[in-house]
Amino acid sequence: MKPLMSFLFIVSLISMILLLLQSSPVISVTCRVAELSPCAGPILAGNSTIPAQCCSKLKEQQPCLCQYKKNPAYSAFVNSPNAKKVAKSCGVSIPSC
Repeated sequence: MKPLMSFLFIVSLISMILLLLQSSPVISVTCRVAELSPCAGPILAGNSTIPAQCCSKLKEQQPCLCQYKKNPAYSAFVNSPNAKKVAKSCGVSIPSC
């Protein structure tokens, strides 16, 4: 009887997890590099002051960073030492894609 109860518990747990995953809202991000314009000063000029709006936009656009890294027009900026400093200051990790 005990193995049956364990099995039923595991099946119930898996069912609950699947239900939660299906009902969780999907957050969609529109990748627009222009959204990162508040970060232009710190990334391009190395300004030490990073606006709060830069960090919020960077966090918002984080799912897009791989796309930006792969784009020849933006990859130099995303991979720059200043961009890495800004991302670190904002608590955002730049993915290795």
